[in-house]
Amino acid sequence: MNVLFLTLLDFSTITEHNIYTDLLREFVNHGHRIYTISPVEKRMKQGTHIVKEKDSTILKLKIGNIQKTNVIEKGISTITIESTYIRAIKRWFGKIKFDLVLYTTPPITFGRAVAYVKKRDGAKTYLLLKDIFPQNAVDMGMLSKNGIKGVLYRHFRKKEKQLYVVSDKIGCMSMANLEYIKKHNLEVSQDKLEICPNTIDNVDIQAVDKKKIRRKFHIPQNKLIFIYGGNFGKPQNVDYILRILKESKRYSFAHFVMCGAGTDFYKIQAYKEKGAENVTVIGTLPYIKYVELLRACDIGMIFLDYNFTIPNFPSRLLDYLNYGMPVIAATDKNTDLSEIIIKYKFGWWCESNRVENYMKLLEQIGNQIQIISQKGELGKKYMMENYTTGHAYEVIVNSYNSVRKEDSEETLWKNC
Repeated sequence: MNVLFLTLLDFSTITEHNIYTDLLREFVNHGHRIYTISPVEKRMKQGTHIVKEKDSTILKLKIGNIQKTNVIEKGISTITIESTYIRAIKRWFGKIKFDLVLYTTPPITFGRAVAYVKKRDGAKTYLLLKDIFPQNAVDMGMLSKNGIKGVLYRHFRKKEKQLYVVSDKIGCMSMANLEYIKKHNLEVSQDKLEICPNTIDNVDIQAVDKKKIRRKFHIPQNKLIFIYGGNFGKPQNVDYILRILKESKRYSFAHFVMCGAGTDFYKIQAYKEKGAENVTVIGTLPYIKYVELLRACDIGMIFLDYNFTIPNFPSRLLDYLNYGMPVIAATDKNTDLSEIIIKYKFGWWCESNRVENYMKLLEQIGNQIQIISQKGELGKKYMMENYTTGHAYEVIVNSYNSVRKEDSEETLWKNC
């Protein structure tokens, strides 16, 4: 079938490795034709162009600046995304009849584009729900339900509801995710909701020379290495991470690697520049090098601000588990990530409201070093059983076939 994938993720080949390109390759491997609209921002000084691969076509669509720009330009670019994508579909994919439209949150502003293809082609529509906006912005204090910010909240909340309406199926990352949508969107039919978790291609873990890799990245040889790889922003509560780094100096066995970027990454860099010896700070790495860095570390870290009321499920968990690493997570109490970590025994968890909670976990780990590899094996096993790309593919295709069957039966009944 012909599959249209709408995203704000900037990529030019599906050979890249992330939760979306892995899934697109799975569709291609099963004989489907993939058409993707992936933006290229104006600041990159590139025009709209097509990238063709075997059974995959990527339209690199020029849009206004959304990242690394002022609020006004970002706002205008965000508001015009729907119209820009619709025009692109008409111009570049006007002669292609799509069977399935896949799209993700963020953003929530694809509703009219999805509705256009659904009406034009009779396509089935599947939302990969990776973020619950605008409530997450309210949780972080960026929006509110009252005042001037309340006007924006109500606008985006309307867009969110429209996106749910146009979706034939909504794939939620976890059961807590699903229950949240059901509770706060009573107009959404429960039949639309199902679990379609973040997934990743499985890798066979090969033996590596950890000492050599640690030397390359200037990481101590004789320490237990904790790594956090990803975004450093409001959702991660970087001030909380800094307090952990400072307090953890009391544990001489632990060393921390902070790798990534984000609005608050400068705080981590400033801490290191003041002479902190218990942390190695590394900027964003190409995926191949990031994976190499992971192989030299022992435990993966996850952070979520304790103010979240929505149940997030961070995708960075997957790389940790894929490479046989246990995890230590400090999150809000609403995500069911905590329950899964504890139930399946592949890590440690605490609520991210008090630094002492984390210190107690570090003390436990220091006394349980002999079971770290065992927990890593349990995590790899759980990933293989629940988070491989083939699992997400099967969920989506089964839903597509189910919706088609229901529509055919409904048409047959009306014609009787």
